[in-house]
Amino acid sequence: MAENKTQDQRQTPAASEPGHTRASKRPTWLRLSHEHTTFSAMLLLMVSTLLSRVIGLVRSKVIAYLFGAGTLTDAYNAAFQLPEMMNYFLVGGAASITFITILSRYREQHREHEGEEALSVILSVMLIVLGSAVILGELFAPFYARIFFPGFDAQKAALCTHMTRILLPAQLCFFSGGVLAAVLLVRKQFAWQAVTPLIYNLGIIFGGVLLARQFGISSLAVGALGGAIVGPLLLNYLGAHNVGLRLRFSLNWSHPGFREWVRLSIPLMIGVSLVTADNWILNYFASHGSGDIAKLSYAKTLFTAPMAVLGQAAGAASMPFFAALAGQNKHREFASSVNRIVTRIYAFAFLLSAWMIGLAYPAVDLVLRGGAFHHADARQTALYFTLFAGSLCFWSAQAIYARAFYAAGNTLTPMTASTLITVASIPLYWLLFHHMGVVGLAIASDCGILVQTLALAWLLQRKRLVPWSGLEYSELARSFAAGIVSFAALFGVLHVLPPPGSFPRDLLQLACGTAVWLAIAWLVLYLTRSSLPQQLIGRFRGRSATNVPTAALESETPQISNI
Repeated sequence: MAENKTQDQRQTPAASEPGHTRASKRPTWLRLSHEHTTFSAMLLLMVSTLLSRVIGLVRSKVIAYLFGAGTLTDAYNAAFQLPEMMNYFLVGGAASITFITILSRYREQHREHEGEEALSVILSVMLIVLGSAVILGELFAPFYARIFFPGFDAQKAALCTHMTRILLPAQLCFFSGGVLAAVLLVRKQFAWQAVTPLIYNLGIIFGGVLLARQFGISSLAVGALGGAIVGPLLLNYLGAHNVGLRLRFSLNWSHPGFREWVRLSIPLMIGVSLVTADNWILNYFASHGSGDIAKLSYAKTLFTAPMAVLGQAAGAASMPFFAALAGQNKHREFASSVNRIVTRIYAFAFLLSAWMIGLAYPAVDLVLRGGAFHHADARQTALYFTLFAGSLCFWSAQAIYARAFYAAGNTLTPMTASTLITVASIPLYWLLFHHMGVVGLAIASDCGILVQTLALAWLLQRKRLVPWSGLEYSELARSFAAGIVSFAALFGVLHVLPPPGSFPRDLLQLACGTAVWLAIAWLVLYLTRSSLPQQLIGRFRGRSATNVPTAALESETPQISNI
Protein backbone atom coordinates (compact mmCIF):
# COMPACT_ATOMS: atom_id res chain seq x y z
CA MET A 1 0.00 0.00 0.00
CA ALA A 2 2.82 2.39 0.93
CA GLU A 3 4.60 1.44 -2.27
CA ASN A 4 1.52 2.34 -4.34
CA LYS A 5 1.22 5.67 -2.53
CA THR A 6 4.84 6.47 -3.21
CA GLN A 7 4.40 5.66 -6.87
CA ASP A 8 1.37 7.94 -7.02
CA GLN A 9 3.35 10.75 -5.43
CA ARG A 10 6.16 10.32 -7.93
CA GLN A 11 3.66 10.46 -10.78
CA THR A 12 1.87 13.58 -9.55
CA PRO A 13 4.36 16.17 -10.81
CA ALA A 14 4.18 14.65 -14.28
CA ALA A 15 0.63 15.79 -14.50
CA SER A 16 1.83 19.33 -15.01
CA GLU A 17 4.23 18.46 -17.79
CA PRO A 18 3.25 19.53 -21.32
CA GLY A 19 3.34 16.00 -22.68
CA HIS A 20 0.97 14.79 -20.01
CA THR A 21 -1.39 17.68 -20.65
CA ARG A 22 -1.56 16.86 -24.33
CA ALA A 23 -2.18 13.17 -23.60
CA SER A 24 -4.92 13.99 -21.13
CA LYS A 25 -6.88 15.75 -23.86
CA ARG A 26 -7.54 12.42 -25.49
CA PRO A 27 -10.61 10.50 -24.27
CA THR A 28 -9.37 8.08 -21.62
CA TRP A 29 -11.41 5.22 -23.10
CA LEU A 30 -9.22 5.34 -26.22
CA ARG A 31 -6.06 4.49 -24.27
CA LEU A 32 -4.89 0.91 -24.57
CA SER A 33 -4.44 0.39 -20.82
CA HIS A 34 -7.63 2.19 -19.73
CA GLU A 35 -9.92 0.21 -17.40
CA HIS A 36 -13.42 0.58 -18.81
CA THR A 37 -16.91 0.82 -17.40
CA THR A 38 -19.63 -1.14 -19.18
CA PHE A 39 -20.73 1.85 -21.22
CA SER A 40 -17.25 3.00 -22.24
CA ALA A 41 -16.36 -0.59 -23.17
CA MET A 42 -19.55 -0.95 -25.19
CA LEU A 43 -18.97 2.42 -26.86
CA LEU A 44 -15.38 1.53 -27.74
CA LEU A 45 -16.30 -1.89 -29.10
CA MET A 46 -19.25 -0.49 -31.04
CA VAL A 47 -16.97 2.09 -32.64
CA SER A 48 -14.39 -0.61 -33.32
CA THR A 49 -17.00 -2.98 -34.71
CA LEU A 50 -18.44 -0.24 -36.88
CA LEU A 51 -14.98 0.54 -38.25
CA SER A 52 -14.33 -3.17 -38.72
CA ARG A 53 -17.57 -3.55 -40.64
CA VAL A 54 -16.79 -0.52 -42.78
CA ILE A 55 -13.43 -2.08 -43.57
CA GLY A 56 -15.33 -5.34 -44.12
CA LEU A 57 -17.50 -3.60 -46.71
CA VAL A 58 -14.36 -2.32 -48.39
CA ARG A 59 -13.04 -5.88 -48.31
CA SER A 60 -16.26 -7.15 -49.92
CA LYS A 61 -16.06 -4.39 -52.52
CA VAL A 62 -12.48 -5.36 -53.39
CA ILE A 63 -13.39 -9.04 -53.65
CA ALA A 64 -16.53 -8.34 -55.71
CA TYR A 65 -14.70 -5.96 -58.03
CA LEU A 66 -11.76 -8.29 -58.61
CA PHE A 67 -13.51 -11.67 -58.68
CA GLY A 68 -17.30 -11.08 -58.92
CA ALA A 69 -19.80 -13.67 -57.70
CA GLY A 70 -19.05 -16.98 -59.36
CA THR A 71 -16.86 -20.06 -59.19
CA LEU A 72 -13.81 -18.33 -57.72
CA THR A 73 -15.65 -16.55 -54.92
CA ASP A 74 -17.70 -19.66 -54.11
CA ALA A 75 -14.46 -21.59 -53.59
CA TYR A 76 -12.97 -18.75 -51.52
CA ASN A 77 -15.94 -18.50 -49.15
CA ALA A 78 -16.14 -22.28 -48.82
CA ALA A 79 -12.43 -22.45 -47.93
CA PHE A 80 -13.13 -20.82 -44.55
CA GLN A 81 -15.54 -23.53 -43.47
CA LEU A 82 -13.15 -26.31 -42.41
CA PRO A 83 -10.90 -23.94 -40.39
CA GLU A 84 -13.98 -22.45 -38.70
CA MET A 85 -15.40 -25.87 -37.89
CA MET A 86 -12.07 -26.98 -36.48
CA ASN A 87 -11.91 -23.91 -34.25
CA TYR A 88 -15.54 -24.35 -33.20
CA PHE A 89 -15.36 -28.00 -32.23
CA LEU A 90 -11.87 -28.04 -30.71
CA VAL A 91 -11.86 -24.83 -28.69
CA GLY A 92 -15.57 -24.33 -28.31
CA GLY A 93 -15.78 -21.42 -30.72
CA ALA A 94 -15.80 -19.09 -27.70
CA ALA A 95 -12.45 -19.58 -26.01
CA SER A 96 -12.17 -16.12 -24.49
CA ILE A 97 -15.70 -16.35 -23.05
CA THR A 98 -14.89 -19.37 -20.88
CA PHE A 99 -11.51 -17.89 -19.94
CA ILE A 100 -13.19 -14.69 -18.75
CA THR A 101 -15.50 -16.63 -16.44
CA ILE A 102 -12.55 -18.49 -14.87
CA LEU A 103 -10.11 -15.59 -14.70
CA SER A 104 -12.70 -13.23 -13.21
CA ARG A 105 -13.06 -15.54 -10.22
CA TYR A 106 -9.29 -15.95 -9.76
CA ARG A 107 -8.88 -12.18 -9.90
CA GLU A 108 -11.78 -11.65 -7.49
CA GLN A 109 -10.10 -14.02 -5.02
CA HIS A 110 -6.65 -12.42 -5.48
CA ARG A 111 -5.23 -15.64 -6.94
CA GLU A 112 -3.95 -14.24 -10.23
CA HIS A 113 -0.81 -16.39 -10.14
CA GLU A 114 -2.99 -19.52 -10.20
CA GLY A 115 -4.92 -17.98 -13.08
CA GLU A 116 -1.70 -17.60 -15.05
CA GLU A 117 -0.82 -21.22 -14.31
CA ALA A 118 -4.22 -22.32 -15.60
CA LEU A 119 -3.76 -20.32 -18.80
CA SER A 120 -0.30 -21.84 -19.31
CA VAL A 121 -1.71 -25.36 -19.09
CA ILE A 122 -4.70 -24.59 -21.33
CA LEU A 123 -2.56 -22.89 -23.97
CA SER A 124 0.09 -25.63 -23.95
CA VAL A 125 -2.37 -28.52 -24.19
CA MET A 126 -4.63 -26.95 -26.78
CA LEU A 127 -1.78 -25.83 -29.05
CA ILE A 128 -0.72 -29.46 -29.24
CA VAL A 129 -4.29 -30.63 -29.89
CA LEU A 130 -5.12 -27.86 -32.35
CA GLY A 131 -1.74 -28.15 -34.07
CA SER A 132 -2.33 -31.87 -34.64
CA ALA A 133 -5.79 -31.10 -36.01
CA VAL A 134 -4.33 -28.55 -38.41
CA ILE A 135 -1.92 -31.16 -39.77
CA LEU A 136 -4.75 -33.65 -40.26
CA GLY A 137 -6.84 -30.94 -41.89
CA GLU A 138 -4.07 -30.21 -44.37
CA LEU A 139 -4.01 -33.90 -45.31
CA PHE A 140 -7.74 -34.54 -45.55
CA ALA A 141 -8.90 -31.19 -46.99
CA PRO A 142 -9.67 -32.72 -50.43
CA PHE A 143 -12.02 -35.30 -48.88
CA TYR A 144 -13.71 -32.61 -46.83
CA ALA A 145 -14.39 -30.47 -49.92
CA ARG A 146 -16.01 -33.36 -51.77
CA ILE A 147 -18.27 -34.28 -48.83
CA PHE A 148 -19.41 -30.86 -47.63
CA PHE A 149 -19.73 -29.19 -51.03
CA PRO A 150 -21.35 -31.84 -53.19
CA GLY A 151 -22.21 -29.35 -55.93
CA PHE A 152 -18.57 -28.38 -56.61
CA ASP A 153 -16.92 -29.72 -59.73
CA ALA A 154 -13.32 -30.99 -59.65
CA GLN A 155 -11.77 -27.59 -60.46
CA LYS A 156 -13.77 -25.67 -57.86
CA ALA A 157 -13.12 -28.34 -55.22
CA ALA A 158 -9.36 -28.22 -55.92
CA LEU A 159 -9.29 -24.43 -55.58
CA CYS A 160 -11.28 -24.64 -52.33
CA THR A 161 -8.82 -27.24 -50.99
CA HIS A 162 -5.80 -25.09 -51.87
CA MET A 163 -7.14 -22.05 -50.02
CA THR A 164 -8.32 -24.16 -47.09
CA ARG A 165 -4.76 -25.35 -46.57
CA ILE A 166 -3.53 -21.75 -46.50
CA LEU A 167 -6.16 -20.72 -43.93
CA LEU A 168 -5.88 -23.65 -41.50
CA PRO A 169 -2.78 -22.42 -39.56
CA ALA A 170 -4.63 -19.17 -38.75
CA GLN A 171 -6.69 -21.08 -36.19
CA LEU A 172 -3.61 -21.39 -33.98
CA CYS A 173 -3.41 -17.59 -34.01
CA PHE A 174 -7.08 -17.15 -33.17
CA PHE A 175 -6.96 -19.57 -30.26
CA SER A 176 -3.76 -18.16 -28.79
CA GLY A 177 -5.13 -14.66 -29.26
CA GLY A 178 -8.34 -15.64 -27.45
CA VAL A 179 -6.35 -16.84 -24.44
CA LEU A 180 -4.31 -13.63 -24.31
CA ALA A 181 -7.35 -11.41 -24.92
CA ALA A 182 -9.12 -12.89 -21.89
CA VAL A 183 -6.32 -11.60 -19.65
CA LEU A 184 -6.94 -8.07 -20.92
CA LEU A 185 -10.72 -8.30 -20.79
CA VAL A 186 -10.89 -9.27 -17.11
CA ARG A 187 -8.81 -6.15 -16.44
CA LYS A 188 -11.43 -4.16 -18.38
CA GLN A 189 -8.90 -3.28 -21.11
CA PHE A 190 -10.85 -3.48 -24.35
CA ALA A 191 -8.75 -1.34 -26.68
CA TRP A 192 -6.56 -4.24 -27.80
CA GLN A 193 -9.61 -6.29 -28.75
CA ALA A 194 -11.00 -3.26 -30.55
CA VAL A 195 -7.97 -3.08 -32.86
CA THR A 196 -7.40 -6.75 -33.75
CA PRO A 197 -10.39 -7.25 -36.11
CA LEU A 198 -9.38 -4.13 -38.02
CA ILE A 199 -5.94 -5.58 -38.66
CA TYR A 200 -7.39 -8.90 -39.77
CA ASN A 201 -9.70 -7.31 -42.34
CA LEU A 202 -6.94 -5.06 -43.61
CA GLY A 203 -4.79 -8.13 -44.13
CA ILE A 204 -7.37 -9.61 -46.52
CA ILE A 205 -7.71 -6.32 -48.39
CA PHE A 206 -3.98 -5.82 -48.82
CA GLY A 207 -3.58 -9.46 -49.83
CA GLY A 208 -6.10 -9.03 -52.65
CA VAL A 209 -4.85 -5.63 -53.83
CA LEU A 210 -1.13 -6.42 -53.72
CA LEU A 211 -1.02 -10.11 -54.61
CA ALA A 212 -4.02 -10.75 -56.87
CA ARG A 213 -2.00 -10.71 -60.09
CA GLN A 214 0.54 -13.15 -58.69
CA PHE A 215 -1.69 -15.58 -56.77
CA GLY A 216 -5.21 -14.94 -58.09
CA ILE A 217 -8.00 -15.33 -55.56
CA SER A 218 -5.64 -17.28 -53.30
CA SER A 219 -4.11 -13.89 -52.47
CA LEU A 220 -7.13 -13.27 -50.20
CA ALA A 221 -6.33 -16.39 -48.19
CA VAL A 222 -2.69 -15.34 -47.88
CA GLY A 223 -3.82 -11.93 -46.63
CA ALA A 224 -6.19 -13.52 -44.11
CA LEU A 225 -3.36 -15.64 -42.69
CA GLY A 226 -1.10 -12.60 -42.41
CA GLY A 227 -3.87 -10.59 -40.74
CA ALA A 228 -4.45 -13.37 -38.19
CA ILE A 229 -0.77 -13.42 -37.26
CA VAL A 230 -0.43 -9.65 -36.86
CA GLY A 231 -3.87 -8.94 -35.35
CA PRO A 232 -5.30 -11.60 -33.00
CA LEU A 233 -1.92 -13.13 -32.12
CA LEU A 234 0.73 -10.40 -32.08
CA LEU A 235 -1.36 -7.50 -30.76
CA ASN A 236 -2.94 -9.54 -27.97
CA TYR A 237 0.50 -10.85 -27.03
CA LEU A 238 1.82 -7.30 -26.74
CA GLY A 239 -1.18 -6.31 -24.61
CA ALA A 240 -0.86 -9.32 -22.29
CA HIS A 241 2.88 -8.79 -21.98
CA ASN A 242 2.23 -5.15 -21.15
CA VAL A 243 0.11 -6.11 -18.10
CA GLY A 244 2.80 -8.48 -16.86
CA LEU A 245 1.44 -11.85 -18.00
CA ARG A 246 4.09 -14.56 -17.97
CA LEU A 247 3.18 -17.90 -19.50
CA ARG A 248 5.22 -21.10 -19.56
CA PHE A 249 4.86 -24.48 -21.22
CA SER A 250 3.00 -26.83 -18.87
CA LEU A 251 1.05 -30.08 -19.26
CA ASN A 252 -0.30 -30.21 -15.71
CA TRP A 253 -3.57 -31.97 -16.54
CA SER A 254 -4.62 -31.99 -12.89
CA HIS A 255 -4.67 -28.20 -12.49
CA PRO A 256 -8.16 -27.20 -11.24
CA GLY A 257 -8.31 -24.24 -13.61
CA PHE A 258 -7.66 -26.48 -16.60
CA ARG A 259 -10.28 -28.96 -15.43
CA GLU A 260 -12.84 -26.21 -15.02
CA TRP A 261 -12.08 -24.89 -18.52
CA VAL A 262 -12.60 -28.37 -19.92
CA ARG A 263 -15.89 -28.67 -18.03
CA LEU A 264 -17.13 -25.34 -19.38
CA SER A 265 -15.80 -25.87 -22.90
CA ILE A 266 -16.90 -29.45 -23.59
CA PRO A 267 -20.55 -28.45 -24.13
CA LEU A 268 -19.35 -25.75 -26.52
CA MET A 269 -17.13 -28.24 -28.31
CA ILE A 270 -19.64 -31.04 -28.77
CA GLY A 271 -22.69 -28.81 -29.23
CA VAL A 272 -23.63 -26.97 -32.39
CA SER A 273 -25.11 -23.49 -32.39
CA LEU A 274 -27.22 -22.34 -35.32
CA VAL A 275 -25.35 -19.04 -35.18
CA THR A 276 -22.34 -20.86 -36.65
CA ALA A 277 -23.98 -23.84 -38.32
CA ASP A 278 -26.27 -21.60 -40.37
CA ASN A 279 -23.41 -20.78 -42.76
CA TRP A 280 -22.44 -24.43 -43.04
CA ILE A 281 -25.98 -25.44 -43.95
CA LEU A 282 -26.39 -22.56 -46.39
CA ASN A 283 -23.12 -23.45 -48.13
CA TYR A 284 -24.01 -27.13 -48.40
CA PHE A 285 -27.23 -26.49 -50.31
CA ALA A 286 -26.00 -23.42 -52.21
CA SER A 287 -22.94 -25.29 -53.54
CA HIS A 288 -25.09 -26.64 -56.37
CA GLY A 289 -25.36 -23.25 -58.04
CA SER A 290 -22.71 -20.96 -59.51
CA GLY A 291 -22.20 -17.89 -57.38
CA ASP A 292 -24.93 -18.68 -54.86
CA ILE A 293 -22.50 -19.16 -51.96
CA ALA A 294 -20.81 -15.87 -52.83
CA LYS A 295 -24.07 -13.90 -53.03
CA LEU A 296 -25.29 -15.29 -49.71
CA SER A 297 -21.91 -14.44 -48.20
CA TYR A 298 -22.03 -10.86 -49.53
CA ALA A 299 -25.55 -10.45 -48.14
CA LYS A 300 -24.50 -11.86 -44.77
CA THR A 301 -21.47 -9.54 -44.67
CA LEU A 302 -23.67 -6.48 -45.19
CA PHE A 303 -26.27 -7.77 -42.75
CA THR A 304 -23.80 -8.59 -39.98
CA ALA A 305 -22.44 -5.02 -39.88
CA PRO A 306 -25.33 -3.66 -37.77
CA MET A 307 -25.79 -7.04 -36.10
CA ALA A 308 -22.19 -6.99 -34.89
CA VAL A 309 -22.51 -3.42 -33.62
CA LEU A 310 -25.65 -4.29 -31.67
CA GLY A 311 -25.20 -7.87 -30.52
CA GLN A 312 -21.55 -8.84 -30.71
CA ALA A 313 -20.06 -5.58 -29.45
CA ALA A 314 -22.61 -5.32 -26.65
CA GLY A 315 -22.05 -8.98 -25.77
CA ALA A 316 -18.26 -8.70 -25.74
CA ALA A 317 -18.40 -5.54 -23.64
CA SER A 318 -20.93 -6.89 -21.14
CA MET A 319 -19.46 -10.38 -20.68
CA PRO A 320 -16.81 -9.45 -18.06
CA PHE A 321 -19.38 -7.44 -16.11
CA PHE A 322 -21.98 -10.21 -16.29
CA ALA A 323 -19.34 -12.65 -15.03
CA ALA A 324 -18.42 -10.29 -12.18
CA LEU A 325 -22.05 -9.83 -11.08
CA ALA A 326 -22.65 -13.58 -11.25
CA GLY A 327 -19.45 -14.26 -9.31
CA GLN A 328 -20.56 -11.85 -6.59
CA ASN A 329 -24.00 -13.56 -6.43
CA LYS A 330 -25.78 -10.31 -7.29
CA HIS A 331 -28.62 -12.14 -9.01
CA ARG A 332 -31.09 -9.26 -9.15
CA GLU A 333 -28.55 -6.86 -10.68
CA PHE A 334 -27.47 -9.58 -13.11
CA ALA A 335 -31.02 -10.19 -14.36
CA SER A 336 -31.81 -6.48 -14.54
CA SER A 337 -28.66 -5.75 -16.55
CA VAL A 338 -29.34 -8.49 -19.07
CA ASN A 339 -32.93 -7.38 -19.60
CA ARG A 340 -32.02 -3.73 -20.01
CA ILE A 341 -29.39 -4.47 -22.62
CA VAL A 342 -31.69 -6.85 -24.50
CA THR A 343 -34.50 -4.27 -24.44
CA ARG A 344 -32.28 -1.64 -26.02
CA ILE A 345 -30.95 -4.13 -28.57
CA TYR A 346 -34.48 -5.09 -29.63
CA ALA A 347 -35.52 -1.44 -29.76
CA PHE A 348 -32.64 -0.30 -31.95
CA ALA A 349 -32.90 -3.44 -34.10
CA PHE A 350 -36.54 -2.65 -34.95
CA LEU A 351 -35.48 0.76 -36.20
CA LEU A 352 -32.42 -0.49 -38.09
CA SER A 353 -34.36 -3.29 -39.78
CA ALA A 354 -36.75 -0.73 -41.24
CA TRP A 355 -33.82 1.21 -42.70
CA MET A 356 -32.04 -1.89 -43.99
CA ILE A 357 -35.10 -3.38 -45.70
CA GLY A 358 -36.15 -0.07 -47.26
CA LEU A 359 -32.70 0.72 -48.69
CA ALA A 360 -31.50 -2.81 -49.45
CA TYR A 361 -31.03 -2.52 -53.21
CA PRO A 362 -29.39 0.95 -53.44
CA ALA A 363 -27.08 -0.01 -50.56
CA VAL A 364 -25.98 -3.28 -52.15
CA ASP A 365 -25.70 -1.72 -55.60
CA LEU A 366 -23.61 1.19 -54.30
CA VAL A 367 -21.30 -0.91 -52.15
CA LEU A 368 -20.71 -3.95 -54.35
CA ARG A 369 -21.53 -3.36 -58.01
CA GLY A 370 -18.60 -2.72 -60.32
CA GLY A 371 -15.89 -4.68 -62.08
CA ALA A 372 -16.87 -8.35 -62.14
CA PHE A 373 -19.99 -7.78 -59.98
CA HIS A 374 -22.98 -6.89 -62.18
CA HIS A 375 -26.54 -5.51 -61.80
CA ALA A 376 -28.08 -8.99 -61.68
CA ASP A 377 -25.69 -10.00 -58.90
CA ALA A 378 -26.62 -6.86 -56.95
CA ARG A 379 -30.37 -7.50 -57.25
CA GLN A 380 -30.09 -11.09 -56.10
CA THR A 381 -27.79 -10.18 -53.21
CA ALA A 382 -30.16 -7.38 -52.17
CA LEU A 383 -33.05 -9.85 -52.00
CA TYR A 384 -31.11 -12.13 -49.64
CA PHE A 385 -30.02 -9.10 -47.61
CA THR A 386 -33.66 -8.00 -47.22
CA LEU A 387 -34.68 -11.42 -45.92
CA PHE A 388 -31.80 -11.54 -43.44
CA ALA A 389 -32.56 -7.99 -42.23
CA GLY A 390 -35.93 -9.07 -40.88
CA SER A 391 -34.22 -11.21 -38.23
CA LEU A 392 -31.73 -8.58 -37.02
CA CYS A 393 -33.28 -8.30 -33.55
CA PHE A 394 -33.05 -12.06 -32.94
CA TRP A 395 -29.46 -12.44 -34.16
CA SER A 396 -28.45 -9.56 -31.89
CA ALA A 397 -30.40 -10.56 -28.76
CA GLN A 398 -29.34 -14.21 -28.74
CA ALA A 399 -25.71 -13.11 -28.32
CA ILE A 400 -26.62 -11.47 -25.00
CA TYR A 401 -28.76 -14.39 -23.83
CA ALA A 402 -25.96 -16.87 -24.58
CA ARG A 403 -23.41 -14.78 -22.69
CA ALA A 404 -25.74 -14.55 -19.72
CA PHE A 405 -25.59 -18.34 -19.48
CA TYR A 406 -21.80 -18.39 -19.93
CA ALA A 407 -21.30 -15.73 -17.26
CA ALA A 408 -23.36 -17.82 -14.85
CA GLY A 409 -21.02 -20.77 -15.49
CA ASN A 410 -23.61 -22.76 -17.47
CA THR A 411 -22.55 -23.74 -20.98
CA LEU A 412 -24.37 -27.09 -21.07
CA THR A 413 -27.95 -25.76 -21.17
CA PRO A 414 -27.60 -23.26 -24.04
CA MET A 415 -25.50 -25.57 -26.18
CA THR A 416 -27.83 -28.53 -25.68
CA ALA A 417 -30.78 -26.39 -26.72
CA SER A 418 -28.85 -24.90 -29.67
CA THR A 419 -27.78 -28.34 -30.89
CA LEU A 420 -31.32 -29.68 -30.81
CA ILE A 421 -32.63 -26.61 -32.63
CA THR A 422 -29.89 -26.84 -35.27
CA VAL A 423 -30.59 -30.51 -35.98
CA ALA A 424 -34.33 -29.90 -36.08
CA SER A 425 -33.85 -26.98 -38.48
CA ILE A 426 -32.04 -28.96 -41.19
CA PRO A 427 -35.25 -30.47 -42.64
CA LEU A 428 -36.69 -26.94 -42.87
CA TYR A 429 -33.66 -25.76 -44.86
CA TRP A 430 -34.01 -28.78 -47.15
CA LEU A 431 -37.75 -28.29 -47.64
CA LEU A 432 -37.63 -24.57 -48.36
CA PHE A 433 -34.56 -24.93 -50.62
CA HIS A 434 -36.26 -27.53 -52.79
CA HIS A 435 -39.46 -25.46 -53.03
CA MET A 436 -38.05 -21.92 -53.17
CA GLY A 437 -34.37 -22.24 -54.05
CA VAL A 438 -31.79 -20.03 -52.34
CA VAL A 439 -34.53 -17.64 -51.19
CA GLY A 440 -35.92 -20.52 -49.14
CA LEU A 441 -32.54 -20.94 -47.46
CA ALA A 442 -32.61 -17.31 -46.28
CA ILE A 443 -36.14 -17.74 -44.91
CA ALA A 444 -35.15 -20.96 -43.12
CA SER A 445 -32.20 -19.10 -41.57
CA ASP A 446 -34.58 -16.47 -40.17
CA CYS A 447 -36.94 -19.09 -38.75
CA GLY A 448 -34.11 -21.01 -37.11
CA ILE A 449 -32.60 -18.01 -35.32
CA LEU A 450 -36.06 -16.93 -34.14
CA VAL A 451 -36.60 -20.28 -32.46
CA GLN A 452 -33.10 -20.28 -30.95
CA THR A 453 -33.51 -16.80 -29.44
CA LEU A 454 -36.89 -17.61 -27.91
CA ALA A 455 -35.55 -20.90 -26.57
CA LEU A 456 -32.58 -19.23 -24.84
CA ALA A 457 -34.86 -16.56 -23.33
CA TRP A 458 -37.27 -19.21 -22.06
CA LEU A 459 -34.46 -21.30 -20.57
CA LEU A 460 -33.01 -18.28 -18.77
CA GLN A 461 -36.40 -17.71 -17.17
CA ARG A 462 -36.85 -21.39 -16.36
CA LYS A 463 -33.46 -21.40 -14.62
CA ARG A 464 -34.58 -18.27 -12.72
CA LEU A 465 -31.65 -16.30 -14.08
CA VAL A 466 -33.37 -13.68 -16.26
CA PRO A 467 -37.20 -13.37 -16.14
CA TRP A 468 -39.12 -12.21 -19.21
CA SER A 469 -41.04 -9.77 -17.05
CA GLY A 470 -37.92 -7.62 -16.79
CA LEU A 471 -38.11 -6.54 -20.43
CA GLU A 472 -39.48 -3.04 -21.01
CA TYR A 473 -42.41 -3.94 -23.24
CA SER A 474 -43.77 -0.40 -23.51
CA GLU A 475 -40.41 0.77 -24.89
CA LEU A 476 -40.35 -2.12 -27.34
CA ALA A 477 -43.86 -1.19 -28.56
CA ARG A 478 -42.78 2.42 -29.16
CA SER A 479 -39.70 1.35 -31.11
CA PHE A 480 -41.67 -1.16 -33.18
CA ALA A 481 -44.23 1.52 -34.06
CA ALA A 482 -41.44 3.94 -34.98
CA GLY A 483 -39.90 1.27 -37.22
CA ILE A 484 -43.17 0.61 -39.06
CA VAL A 485 -44.01 4.29 -39.60
CA SER A 486 -40.47 5.24 -40.65
CA PHE A 487 -40.37 2.33 -43.12
CA ALA A 488 -43.66 3.45 -44.68
CA ALA A 489 -42.35 7.00 -45.06
CA LEU A 490 -39.05 5.72 -46.46
CA PHE A 491 -40.89 3.47 -48.94
CA GLY A 492 -42.99 6.41 -50.15
CA VAL A 493 -39.99 8.72 -50.64
CA LEU A 494 -38.04 6.14 -52.64
CA HIS A 495 -40.89 5.80 -55.13
CA VAL A 496 -40.77 9.55 -55.82
CA LEU A 497 -37.01 9.59 -56.43
CA PRO A 498 -35.30 8.30 -59.61
CA PRO A 499 -34.83 4.50 -59.43
CA PRO A 500 -31.45 3.17 -58.27
CA GLY A 501 -28.93 1.57 -60.60
CA SER A 502 -26.15 4.13 -60.95
CA PHE A 503 -23.80 5.68 -58.43
CA PRO A 504 -25.51 9.13 -58.28
CA ARG A 505 -29.03 7.65 -58.02
CA ASP A 506 -27.97 5.06 -55.42
CA LEU A 507 -26.37 7.81 -53.37
CA LEU A 508 -29.45 10.04 -53.73
CA GLN A 509 -31.78 7.30 -52.55
CA LEU A 510 -29.54 6.42 -49.61
CA ALA A 511 -29.13 10.04 -48.51
CA CYS A 512 -32.78 11.05 -48.85
CA GLY A 513 -34.10 7.74 -47.53
CA THR A 514 -31.84 7.83 -44.49
CA ALA A 515 -32.82 11.43 -43.70
CA VAL A 516 -36.54 10.64 -43.91
CA TRP A 517 -36.19 7.42 -41.92
CA LEU A 518 -34.21 9.12 -39.18
CA ALA A 519 -36.54 12.13 -38.93
CA ILE A 520 -39.75 10.10 -38.85
CA ALA A 521 -38.38 7.49 -36.43
CA TRP A 522 -37.16 10.22 -34.09
CA LEU A 523 -40.51 12.06 -34.32
CA VAL A 524 -42.52 8.93 -33.51
CA LEU A 525 -40.26 8.11 -30.56
CA TYR A 526 -40.62 11.68 -29.31
CA LEU A 527 -44.42 11.75 -29.68
CA THR A 528 -44.79 8.41 -27.93
CA ARG A 529 -42.53 9.65 -25.12
CA SER A 530 -39.88 7.03 -25.67
CA SER A 531 -36.83 7.35 -23.42
CA LEU A 532 -34.42 6.18 -26.16
CA PRO A 533 -33.60 9.57 -27.73
CA GLN A 534 -32.83 11.28 -24.43
CA GLN A 535 -30.87 8.32 -23.13
CA LEU A 536 -28.78 8.22 -26.29
CA ILE A 537 -28.09 11.96 -26.20
CA GLY A 538 -27.38 11.91 -22.48
CA ARG A 539 -24.97 9.01 -22.75
CA PHE A 540 -22.91 10.52 -25.52
CA ARG A 541 -22.72 13.76 -23.53
CA GLY A 542 -21.37 11.74 -20.58
CA ARG A 543 -24.39 12.11 -18.30
CA SER A 544 -25.76 9.15 -16.41
CA ALA A 545 -29.33 7.95 -16.72
CA THR A 546 -31.00 5.45 -14.51
CA ASN A 547 -32.75 3.74 -17.38
CA VAL A 548 -29.74 3.29 -19.59
CA PRO A 549 -29.18 -0.40 -20.32
CA THR A 550 -25.80 -0.34 -18.64
CA ALA A 551 -26.70 1.85 -15.70
CA ALA A 552 -27.05 -0.98 -13.23
CA LEU A 553 -23.74 -2.38 -14.28
CA GLU A 554 -21.99 0.96 -14.08
CA SER A 555 -23.24 1.42 -10.56
CA GLU A 556 -21.04 -1.55 -9.73
CA THR A 557 -17.96 -0.05 -11.38
CA PRO A 558 -16.00 0.75 -8.18
CA GLN A 559 -16.08 -2.90 -7.17
CA ILE A 560 -15.84 -4.47 -10.61
CA SER A 561 -12.98 -2.36 -11.88
CA ASN A 562 -10.67 -3.89 -9.29
CA ILE A 563 -11.37 -7.47 -10.24
